Amino acid sequence: MRKLVKHLLKNESALSEVELSGWVRTRRDSKDFSFIELNDGSSLQGIQVVIDAGIPGYDSVKKMNTGASIRVLGELVESQGKGQSWEVLAKEVELVGEVPEDYPLQKKGQTPEFLRSIAHLRPRTNLYGATFRMRSRLAYAVHRFFNERDFTYVHTPILTASDCEGAGEMFRVTTNGAGKPEDDFFGKATYLTVSGQLEGETYATALSNIYTFGPTFRAENSHTSRHASEFWMIEPEMAFCDLGGDMDLAEEFMKFLVKDVLENNEGDLSIFEKFIDKGLRDRLEKLAASGFERMSYTEAVERLLQSGKQFDYPVEWGVNLQSEHERYLCEEVVKGPLTVYDYPKSIKPFYMRANDDGKTVTAMDVLVPGVGEIIGGSQREERYDLLKAAMEDHKLELEEYGWYLDLRKYGTVPHAGFGAGFERLLMYVTGMQNIRDVIPFARTPGNCEF
Repeated sequence: MRKLVKHLLKNESALSEVELSGWVRTRRDSKDFSFIELNDGSSLQGIQVVIDAGIPGYDSVKKMNTGASIRVLGELVESQGKGQSWEVLAKEVELVGEVPEDYPLQKKGQTPEFLRSIAHLRPRTNLYGATFRMRSRLAYAVHRFFNERDFTYVHTPILTASDCEGAGEMFRVTTNGAGKPEDDFFGKATYLTVSGQLEGETYATALSNIYTFGPTFRAENSHTSRHASEFWMIEPEMAFCDLGGDMDLAEEFMKFLVKDVLENNEGDLSIFEKFIDKGLRDRLEKLAASGFERMSYTEAVERLLQSGKQFDYPVEWGVNLQSEHERYLCEEVVKGPLTVYDYPKSIKPFYMRANDDGKTVTAMDVLVPGVGEIIGGSQREERYDLLKAAMEDHKLELEEYGWYLDLRKYGTVPHAGFGAGFERLLMYVTGMQNIRDVIPFARTPGNCEF
């Protein structure tokens, strides 16, 4: 049975017979031997295969260039060299798939921009292999966090007629092009979802604690390093929960994921430390060990104004905080993670619960050093009349949201939730600076390759 390289590297004793397969990273030849570093994608580190000139299949070794796929039968023995405990003495080798000379991933440095143009091959590099193993492990940690707290996983729809954020930046789904929406497939204008929150609320008001984790879409024509047209969102929703409970869960969630990355990265964190962010581990350890400061939006604005710092975007009460403001608050004011709450009503969506002051809503954002906002959430407006008024203020068609109002009509409860962009979480725990580098195939304006 085929063994994975990561298991062989951790083996506690020699093995007289092993089978492994993978791709050649490097090959060195001597008079009677060849040495191949074989990697199968299961770990950052490959394993050395020693191939004697007399074994079956040796005549194809000269074709086992970087990128070629091979199969090896041999024995696992203690390594004679430095750097790893085990190596494989081949008894038989087979060239499964050779590569031509134009293979683009030779032993030389490549830029992120070039590697995005060959996104179908970039997972074979050390850095991107580590990135997508980290993505897999972080997704598993997300599910483990909510399962351990008795949340129910709900699959909310990708096709929707509702605009959760009210921004109108949605991809329309149609089968009749420029025809009338009422003549279209669903009998109305239908879009790719920007959030599973509204549908998630329906299940929270039946099952108490739920979460969604799936793809979401924004038709925003943004070309920044933090935006993508398709990305994954984690959205818990909790019945009988207020803003304080929402902030508690969001902060606990961040610390859980960071601790999981520190404890279960299987060596992948080292490549991000070496090539991306030399202070990465220290930053993650500080967040995992620290408490989160909390500060109202009003106080945050006051602290920014008192700083005397000239920001690119002017600060005043009633405007959205920009990344430079958020990072300054984290990195210079509290010197750690921060949760800002009670934002102006005028800059937030219709569903957020109004505070008694008439000016603010029970919204919160979790900010972290190096990134700024990484989680955004709120207590939802559970009062029928106030929600209806807010929907009318936002010019929403009430008949389209009748089902959402029903949740406040039939057994309404205080409830709260948040959204966390999965790719932004990955950017934080890897230090990668561009969202295009933490999602397998980036969808951005003008780009839908592969």
